[in-house]
Amino acid sequence: MNTVLFTGASGFLGENLLPNLTIHYSVTTLGLTEKDHYKVNIALQVPKLENQYDIILHAAGKAHTVPKTDEEKKAFFDVNLQGTKNLCAALENSGIPKAFIFISTVAVYGLDYGEEITEFEPLNGTTPYALSKIQAEQFLVDWCEKHDVVLSIIRPSLIAGPNPPGNLGAMIHGIKSGKYFSIGEGKARKSVLMVEDIATLVPLLAAKGGIYNVCDTEPPTFKDLERLISQQLGKSLPISIPYGMAKLLARIGDLLGGKSPINSNKLDKITKSLTFSNQKARRELGWKPTNVLENFKIK
Repeated sequence: MNTVLFTGASGFLGENLLPNLTIHYSVTTLGLTEKDHYKVNIALQVPKLENQYDIILHAAGKAHTVPKTDEEKKAFFDVNLQGTKNLCAALENSGIPKAFIFISTVAVYGLDYGEEITEFEPLNGTTPYALSKIQAEQFLVDWCEKHDVVLSIIRPSLIAGPNPPGNLGAMIHGIKSGKYFSIGEGKARKSVLMVEDIATLVPLLAAKGGIYNVCDTEPPTFKDLERLISQQLGKSLPISIPYGMAKLLARIGDLLGGKSPINSNKLDKITKSLTFSNQKARRELGWKPTNVLENFKIK
């Protein structure tokens, strides 16, 4: 049985991936909790690994926060970039793996809207999150080439699963608390990935390598997600604000600055589609993503 070192396994991904991974692999976890096999902060130190591993699944990273200070901005690079470098230094000491799978993000493209975006899109992300992931990707390309390791970089879209973090989690909380408002007809589409699909990708990626966007083939609309979440919570559909009114509120928000719950930039993200193409992963890996609307359960 192949051995896997799974970093960040105590987070949202780990909770949902470990049950499937342990069926097919001998999995060792590295993270920040007592339940991890290696409890270590790779942002601060090079871990001492006791064994050589066949596959590295590197999911440890910082995301889902908006930095307000230089120190908070630096934290993204400490975790996402330096943490990756420290992990690779540890692997040089314990033994070079056959394959390395890095969980990056579609944020590297730096796009707030667009449709069927492919892996050929330039990496123009400018946030600390995006830049730290871009630099980690570039480091890994060089490191894996130097050590003859099969490298896979996956760029997930919005990730769905039980109690998800990020924007999807915020939508669920807003609908549950009655503080979420739909805008217009909710026709904008967003690419989403079922979290368990990452586990099905591992053997395909370990064998082939490459850079792939990973998401559902049929991106749901905001209205689709609102309806699905409302039904599961036993709530009525959120109140819809006409687009014209929302645009006026957004302009007021532009003047108020960061204190406003909505501004023109946020309005664009809500009312314009942002979808990614998964054709490369389906074509080259033979991967079949799970349909989000048919399988997403919020708990």
